[in-house]
Amino acid sequence: MTGKERIIKTIRLEETDRIPWVPFVGCHGAKLLNISAEEYLKSSHHIVNGISKAIELYQPDGIPVMFDLQIEAEALGCKLAWSDNNPPAVVSHVLSEGVKLSDLKIPDKNSGRIPLIIEATGLLRKKFPDTALYGLITGPFTLALHLLGTDIFTKMMEVPDEIFTLLEFTKEVNKAMADLYIDAGCDVIAVVDPMTSQIDPGSFEMFVTPPATEIFEYIRKKGAMGSFFVCGHAQQNIEAMCECKPDNISIDENIPLDFVKDIAIRHKISFGGNIKLTVILLMGTPEDAQRDALECMDLGGNIGFMLAPGCDLPMDTPVENLQAITKLINDSYLQEVIRAKEKSESDLALLNMKDYGNANKVIVDIITLDSESCAPCQYMVEAVKTIAPQFEGIVEWREHAIKKMEAVTFMNSLMVKNIPTICIDGKIAFVSQIPPKHELIAAIQKRINEKLKLLIKSRNAEILIIGKTDEECKHVKINIKQAIQETGKNINVNVTTDENIRLSFGISNTPAVVLTEHKVKSQGEVPKVEIVREWLKEL
Repeated sequence: MTGKERIIKTIRLEETDRIPWVPFVGCHGAKLLNISAEEYLKSSHHIVNGISKAIELYQPDGIPVMFDLQIEAEALGCKLAWSDNNPPAVVSHVLSEGVKLSDLKIPDKNSGRIPLIIEATGLLRKKFPDTALYGLITGPFTLALHLLGTDIFTKMMEVPDEIFTLLEFTKEVNKAMADLYIDAGCDVIAVVDPMTSQIDPGSFEMFVTPPATEIFEYIRKKGAMGSFFVCGHAQQNIEAMCECKPDNISIDENIPLDFVKDIAIRHKISFGGNIKLTVILLMGTPEDAQRDALECMDLGGNIGFMLAPGCDLPMDTPVENLQAITKLINDSYLQEVIRAKEKSESDLALLNMKDYGNANKVIVDIITLDSESCAPCQYMVEAVKTIAPQFEGIVEWREHAIKKMEAVTFMNSLMVKNIPTICIDGKIAFVSQIPPKHELIAAIQKRINEKLKLLIKSRNAEILIIGKTDEECKHVKINIKQAIQETGKNINVNVTTDENIRLSFGISNTPAVVLTEHKVKSQGEVPKVEIVREWLKEL
């Protein structure tokens, strides 16, 4: 049985010889060629070579030609910010910059980067006739958000007819892109709409269901199969997604696979997912990858399930981790060996966060997959970045992209389960939904009001580590840094081996730690001597 046949039978809920394997190779293809993501995504030659290399290494049953959810937006006039390691990000929204919707034209085979993608599709189709090719298109809601910006959430409530009209346009863009991919040889058209994770089921059914249902019906009439692909915490919308009548739904690790399976099979729809992207595929070992993949396989079962990562592969995903899954999926004996092994849980050390939130400033932490590669993450970070200037000097915001292990530790220490999430002073505030501007401002202001204004406006304390050598101070600094991270404080840490400084403090034994705390005592006036005298009593 060829990979293409296996994919088609699985989507039709027919029995196959094994579970199909669909690694979502996007910028990872650039890594296989040792070039930048930008260089890769702008060349049909590189795309063909990158996907060819991925097929050689991972022996997939199906694979996307391209994973870039900015293609249509770019063709319609939105500006992109390019990255060496991720797909580009949309940084301008044409409908918020004076362009009228009536001025926009449906992209065709000559628009933007579409010609090189269609060329690559045709070449891959000839080269790999037995592999199912996926054509990925930006779903109607996410494309509408790219064109309009986050104002879309307000306008959905205030002027819904305007959004209906916009989605009618993006629906036609989706159908045009489906035409191009199908004509070039794609077997499956994946409508990738991650921003639908940001809306409730009622809004989904009102705004997304009509265009999405029509898109999937159109794909079927064209002789291809349609997959509804959403990443993020979209659990509340799985039922609504199935009611759009796609042939398949694909989800990421935010949603339990058994939950999706129950709903999908009830609707007679196949489903795919949801190997963990960062903790397992990017940062884990080959054995970790096999264990997680096998867990997905056991949950998904042998009918209607396709094994896949939860979204496009991080660029630097180790080749050996993906090859380990390829080996696993083709070796039933290996599967039994892994099942028989006692599963060793990760000994991921958690930070002590009981004092987090006592910093001088209000700390807004945004836990993301990576705002450079995940659309919901990007727009959540932008929401915080936009209002931050209103709290200059009082609020500090930080992104924690879980592509790094320290961010994973931080996420688990705050008990964050879903991506993206906003925490305010260590408390979960907004989970997987971009907050309206007024709600975010109100939440931050409430926290500010809970703190003493004098404390919030205080200058940062400073810690000075004094030793005879840098090596002597190293472990002290590590402990202090961890304590700072666990409390969320913003404190400068300096190390000195200057003997004169040591002697000036009267220190004989090292390493020593000196803490200086700066407090605002007066503003806009000359303090009287007797007042200063009282201050000095505190020293």
